[in-house]
Amino acid sequence: MKTAPVKPRLGSRGRPEQSRAAILKAAVIEFSREGVAGARTDAIARAARVNKALLYYYFKDKEALYSAVLDQVFGGLTESVQAAFALQVPPRETILAYARAHFDYIASHPLYPRIVQGEMMRATRGGATQLERIVKQYFLPLSRQLAQVLKEGMASGDFRQVDPMQFVSSMIAVIVFYFTNAPAMRLMSGADPLAPERIAARRAAVLDFISAALFQPPGSQRQGASQ
Repeated sequence: MKTAPVKPRLGSRGRPEQSRAAILKAAVIEFSREGVAGARTDAIARAARVNKALLYYYFKDKEALYSAVLDQVFGGLTESVQAAFALQVPPRETILAYARAHFDYIASHPLYPRIVQGEMMRATRGGATQLERIVKQYFLPLSRQLAQVLKEGMASGDFRQVDPMQFVSSMIAVIVFYFTNAPAMRLMSGADPLAPERIAARRAAVLDFISAALFQPPGSQRQGASQ
């Protein structure tokens, strides 16, 4: 009688994809709570249910693990919003599709803004950070794509005249701030700002705000394009 093969445990090297994913998931929680300086790899290993040696097998040190977390955060966002740019639709629809995709991504990963905010604060204190790499690899390409859509919309008269860099910064702030400010909003409102109905209301408000700030009123497109 043959015995069934023994499946590798999660904490072994026999299940690399699952083990690595578990480590990253635990690291997101730890880094979002404690920041890079306060995060402990033994706590991450314990939460991921792997031994510490295995964690260091996949990530040589805490900074390498943190780098992988940032790539997960920004790589996932980039992948999510690229669908908006691939639609080949007019600028109005592209901007709203981007805003929806960005908002939905953050809503699905509410811990991510804390990690981004922590990296920004870390950069202000000086020393080695991941920010320069993140800006070159993720921020700049995305900003250029958005700026191009804005320029096309202004040229067609669909958008009012704006400074693309300033508008992109403002638009992203409107999308993300709600989630970074969620703890304060919970105290002010006495309700869970991340409840599905409140997320839906915020999503509608964000799209309305961006539309009001950028779109030319109906009938004025031709005049805007000729200026």
